Amino acid sequence: MFEKVLIANRGEIAVRVIAACKDLGIRTVAVYSEADRSALHVRHADEALCIGPAKAADSYLNVPSVISAAEITGADAIHPGYGFLAENAAFAEVCEVSGLAFIGPPSHAIRLMGDKARARRAMREAGVPILPGTEEALDSFDDARKASEDIGYPLIIKAAAGGGGRGMRVVRQSKDLESAYNQAQNEAAASFSCADVYIEKFIDRPRHIEFQVLGDNYGRVVSLGERECSVQRRHQKLLEEAPSSRVSAELRDRIGKTIEGALSAIGYSNAGTVEFLMDEQGELHFIELNARIQVEHPVTEMVTGVDLVKSQLLLAAGARIEDILPETIEIKGHAIECRINAENPDTFAPSAGLITKFVPPGGIGVRVDSAAYSDWFVPPYYDSLVAKLIVHGPNRTDSMARMRRALDVFVVEGIHTSIPLQQRILADEGFIGGDYDTHFIERLLSR
Repeated sequence: MFEKVLIANRGEIAVRVIAACKDLGIRTVAVYSEADRSALHVRHADEALCIGPAKAADSYLNVPSVISAAEITGADAIHPGYGFLAENAAFAEVCEVSGLAFIGPPSHAIRLMGDKARARRAMREAGVPILPGTEEALDSFDDARKASEDIGYPLIIKAAAGGGGRGMRVVRQSKDLESAYNQAQNEAAASFSCADVYIEKFIDRPRHIEFQVLGDNYGRVVSLGERECSVQRRHQKLLEEAPSSRVSAELRDRIGKTIEGALSAIGYSNAGTVEFLMDEQGELHFIELNARIQVEHPVTEMVTGVDLVKSQLLLAAGARIEDILPETIEIKGHAIECRINAENPDTFAPSAGLITKFVPPGGIGVRVDSAAYSDWFVPPYYDSLVAKLIVHGPNRTDSMARMRRALDVFVVEGIHTSIPLQQRILADEGFIGGDYDTHFIERLLSR
């Protein structure tokens, strides 16, 4: 087992990783920017080192500074959390050649899955269902035009190196294709320093379903079931559930076994999330794999009883799947996660500032993952996530009731938060009935 782990991140995920390390008796090193001197992860870690100014490019994304911090403190492993350097294959390689264990997938798997077009091809060859689309990044608009004739409209143009909704354009008519192609390329180049794009068939009212996986260094990969992530705005998730009310036990088992085989074939290890779109007929189609721990991982932890971050540490240290997971993964009850963001619930404008009062809810079946506290200043430089409110109940109805109760008593003063929006979601008849898709928020806000 590792003796000391450096957490190359901030906020609630850094606090979460520190907690898992403490459970395993591992010493921890926090890195922080000048804007995060008073951050909770700095307080919780055994050691802390400032690695640069507030701007992420000069601190949390500064690879030489992060590696130097690990060497100075004598860390033998680095956990990247999510975001920042988590899916940076070059960073994983630097860790590997520096003699530091990277607590995540191997660099070759990150690189393969980071190229969405190559990932689609790899999954298709392994038998994972995918949407009709191009097998490679498009070389020219002429290629895009020819592909569109084969695939048919509506279609979507996506950045090959993308994520988070950037570099994506929906095209419903041929006359709009060239403009959308150019816009997607320009946005992809600006966001990811890579202008490569590809085309997929577009589903009008999809549900967003993702499967959590864990893999060891010996070729075995296990699926831990699915999460429903359809409640999102502009491709940014707001609320997640596990399990999905639209995934049957048969479909869960079939897709789970398929992706286990596919990821074993490419030598995937550690944590990952395989994302799908579900069409109106209930069929799943692969869209991408996120080679890291996800923001919404707690809902899977709640329904399976598996500590995913602790599992990451154990697997990176050489443990076998059979030594850390039960022989059969059972889904028990229902879990919901609401993301509490520092933003205006009506305009979605960021709301940085001083939290004058922070009183999280408690009680049976309630969990709060957060790095916030009273008199903490929310900096304007990073993601707006303040807390993740997670509840678990014996079924979806009880879980929703617990979430409503928890949201009602969650006190965050001094800044705006998304709590009122989450309350609207939990009160909506469509959500209550489980009848929603990725356009749910658009319809909710238009009423």
